[in-house]
Amino acid sequence: MRRIWLLLCLVWVAKMGAAQPGTISETEMEKIYQEVKTPYKYGLVLTPNQKGDLMDCPSVYRIGKKWYMTYLVFDGEGYETWLAESSDLLVWTPLGKQMSKEPGDKWDSKQRAGYNALIDTKWGGGYKLHKYDGKYWMSYFGGSSVGYEPEPLAIGMAYTTAKPTKPTEWLRLDKPVLTSEDEDVRWWENRHKLFKSYVMEDKKRNTGHRFIMYYNAVGDSLENNKPTRWYERIGMAVSDDMKNWKRYLEEPVVHHPMGITGDPMIQRINNTWVMFYFGAFWKDRKGAFNRFAASKDLIHWTDWQGDNLIESSEDFDSQYAHKSFVIKHKGVVYHYYCAVDKDGNRGIALATSRDKGKSKVTFE
Repeated sequence: MRRIWLLLCLVWVAKMGAAQPGTISETEMEKIYQEVKTPYKYGLVLTPNQKGDLMDCPSVYRIGKKWYMTYLVFDGEGYETWLAESSDLLVWTPLGKQMSKEPGDKWDSKQRAGYNALIDTKWGGGYKLHKYDGKYWMSYFGGSSVGYEPEPLAIGMAYTTAKPTKPTEWLRLDKPVLTSEDEDVRWWENRHKLFKSYVMEDKKRNTGHRFIMYYNAVGDSLENNKPTRWYERIGMAVSDDMKNWKRYLEEPVVHHPMGITGDPMIQRINNTWVMFYFGAFWKDRKGAFNRFAASKDLIHWTDWQGDNLIESSEDFDSQYAHKSFVIKHKGVVYHYYCAVDKDGNRGIALATSRDKGKSKVTFE
C-alpha cells in the first residue's frame, strides 16, 4: 500500500513539473535563429505612389495561387489600410484600399490601420486566411483625430464576407473592443495609445479561450514618469467570439526596460511558438530592429538574446529597419519589414534566407 501511495505521489509530482511553464533552452533558441534568419536583403517591394506618404506594417496571406499583402499608408492626415497582390512574393502590385478614412465624428473616422486576423500560423504552411462565423476578420487601431498617431487610439474589429482578393471596404464593429479607458486596462497600456494587434486561434485553449490577441500599447504605472511613460510593451487579450475581448495577465508578455517592444506576429515552428516583433531605442541597442521570442504555451515567452534578425544596413533602410511579417515558402524564408531611409521615406522591404537577387523598386 505504501508503495502504491509513493508511486501516485511521484506521478503527481511529475505531472505538476511538466505543467510548469519553463523557458526555452539556449540550444532550441539558437536552432530557431538558424531556421528563421534572412541574411539576403532583396530590397524594397512596395513604395508610396505619392511623395510624403508613409507605408507600414505588412500582413501576408495566400488565396489560391496568389499572395496578398495588407499594409498601411499614412497620407499626412491619418492611416488607411491597403491591399496588394503577388504571384511570387517578390513583385507586388497595389490594388486599392480596404479601410478608408471618412468625414464625420465616428471613433475611428480618421485612423484605420488594419491587420489580418486568423492567418494560418504553420511555419512553411499554406498561409490561408481562415474564417470565423462565416466572415474574414481584421483587427485595427482607430482614432478620430487627424495627425500622426494622435491620442486616443483604440483597437477595433473589422470583417467581410467577401473573399479578400479585391480592394473592397470592410465593415467594422460600431465600438472599439479595447481602449485605454476600460475597467481592466493594465499599467503598461494606460497612456491612450493602443497600437498594432495580431489575432490568432488557439486550438488547444491554453488560456481557456478560443482566440488570442497580442498587441502593443503605450503606458506606465507611474504618474508623470517622463523617462519611461512613452515606452511600448506587448500584452494579451482573449475572446471566444471575435467581438468581446478581455485582458489576459496583469503584466506584458514581452517587454524591455527601455524603448519600444511592438508589432507582434506568430508562427508555429515544429512544437514551438515563435513571436516576431520589433524593438527600438533600447538601452543596449541603437535604432530599430527585428527580433523574436519563443513559447510552448502562448503565455510564457523566452526572449532571444543573440543578434538582430533585421537591422539597418542599406541605403533604403538606413534610418529604421523594423516591423516584421515572416513566412516560409518552398524552403525559403521571407521576412517583410518596414524600411525607412535617411530622408524619412518609408516603404515595405524584404529579406530572404536564400539570395533572390535585388529589387528594382526604389523610393521616388
